[in-house]
Amino acid sequence: MDRAALASFLRTRREALRPEDVGLPAGARRRTSGLRREEVASLAAMSTDYYTRLEQERGPQPSEQMLAALARALRLSNHERDYLFRVAGRNAPSPVSAGAHVAPALLRVLDRLDDTPALILSNLGEVLVQNRMSKALMGDHTAYTGLARSEIYRWFTDPQQRLIYPEDDRDRQSRALVANLRFAYGQMGPRSRAGELVSVLEKASTEFAGLWERQEVAQRFADHKTLLHPELGPIEVDCQALFTEDQSQALLVLTAPPRSEGHEKLQLLSVLGHERFPVSN
Repeated sequence: MDRAALASFLRTRREALRPEDVGLPAGARRRTSGLRREEVASLAAMSTDYYTRLEQERGPQPSEQMLAALARALRLSNHERDYLFRVAGRNAPSPVSAGAHVAPALLRVLDRLDDTPALILSNLGEVLVQNRMSKALMGDHTAYTGLARSEIYRWFTDPQQRLIYPEDDRDRQSRALVANLRFAYGQMGPRSRAGELVSVLEKASTEFAGLWERQEVAQRFADHKTLLHPELGPIEVDCQALFTEDQSQALLVLTAPPRSEGHEKLQLLSVLGHERFPVSN
């Protein structure tokens, strides 16, 4: 671990960012350039004291999870992320595990979406980042670990996950998720995380196994859906996606036509938030 190089890199990248670059209000005049230490710490979900010690060359060696959070908070490119890992004494993420690093271009768009639900997904249905409206609508899906990070895995192993969709729409959603997974499987191969997911689900779910045999392939995010909120009831939304160039991640934005009932419910959700309307995961 090169403490001096790590501290210098973190400080330089922090000072190069502005609040508006990461979706924060500019606020009053600042005495220091760039983001404050406490802002980076908050974005990375770590204590300000821990982050400060890293910049002062006296912190412990960060874990890979902590480094991934810092790379996301500082909006690092893939090359910058790999450098961060190496000066911290860690191996740079392999292409297989690097999928959790959110594409900075998608993050920049997400940072500007505050009035409608939006989230960034991997090609395995893993929610990487959500805005506050997305969490208010469907709960926080970023805290899962292991295979459960994938919406596809949870859909076929946990019946509670289906409650957000009307019963008559669940079969369609099952087919869409399996078709999406086959698309990812074709990209990543049988020895990838996609291959592991298929192997586990074929044994865990007869429904999945039957759908997998149908050989359907699709990558569908542009859609019209009805989502069930525990307090507001059904909310009709349109789904649109913006993909990275390699199709490994997508920014999913949920909107409703102006003056529609769905639009009114989203406005109410924006005002009241998920603290008033908790959603069980």
